Amino acid sequence: MSRYLVRRLALSCPLLLAALLATLLGGCASLSQDERQSIAGKTYVITGASSGIGRGTALELAALRANVVLAARRADVLNDVARQAQAAGGTALVVPTDVSDPQAMRRLADSAIQRFGRIDVWINNAGVGAIGPFDAIPVEDHARVVDVNLKGVIYGSHVALQQFRKQGRGVLINLGSVESEVPMAYHASYSATKAAILALGRALNEELRLAGLRGPIEVATVMPWATDTPFFDHAANYTGRTARMPAMDDTQKVADYIVYASLHPGEEVPTGWKARGAVWSHHIAPDLTERISANVAHTSQMEHAPATQPPTHGTLFEPMQSGTGVDGGVRERMHREDAARKDTGQ
Repeated sequence: MSRYLVRRLALSCPLLLAALLATLLGGCASLSQDERQSIAGKTYVITGASSGIGRGTALELAALRANVVLAARRADVLNDVARQAQAAGGTALVVPTDVSDPQAMRRLADSAIQRFGRIDVWINNAGVGAIGPFDAIPVEDHARVVDVNLKGVIYGSHVALQQFRKQGRGVLINLGSVESEVPMAYHASYSATKAAILALGRALNEELRLAGLRGPIEVATVMPWATDTPFFDHAANYTGRTARMPAMDDTQKVADYIVYASLHPGEEVPTGWKARGAVWSHHIAPDLTERISANVAHTSQMEHAPATQPPTHGTLFEPMQSGTGVDGGVRERMHREDAARKDTGQ
């Protein structure tokens, strides 16, 4: 393809070109048999392990006979994850943790080291959200999103890198988002924290390079597309409507990418063609990509979602008992809601 044609495509249809480039240049997240076997006996710390991506990743690693250190606020749910992990062939340690507490994160690292002697991979996965017009969301909710999503990742990264320097090696995986690259309307503070996580990972990798430690120690930022997890039911919601997002990915797909990144830690890891396409599109035409993203979010969240839900803090300040699965059931709920909307002619 000539440079002239690429330029013409970029100017006339940046999103199409981005999707084409993402498909041509993107990879998969499959592991060889030897790579799968190499995970056995390694120790993985996983925050946000009680549901969604964290739970799915923990169970996948356990099936590969890894040691999984499970961290989240819901101790009873973590015990259930631990039973499943051990039944799958792994070894599990439960450490109830609020990631916004730096001392709790220190205890998490110490517990993992005391039990298993080392930490091979640290996965900062815990995250919360607040959905709605920015100025309609209470400022304390925005602050809590920052406390968990950004400060929690900073605290986890801090203790993990200290341990990796002592050991001489290790992989730090931070869960960003496509919103690390493409901010989304009605997700303002969430998008801001995910952009900060991407910047943090880039800065840490440069520090490791300057110290001569890049290679033995790596930092990867995994950037999922919208994923069908309990996150949407757990999020603070000030839209007056049920939380949703179109074209969601399956949670296990993201877990596959995280496991792959633990062995092949690229600096930035978009999870699949939709995530790669969004990142490429934003590089080519940032304003247009952000406008399209905002329009999609507005149509789905503010027009098509049923207007039945009162404002809620979600799980920002206290966990809820519901929403413990890997899959969130959001796609199934949206299908029912859309069918009902069509039936009523809305």
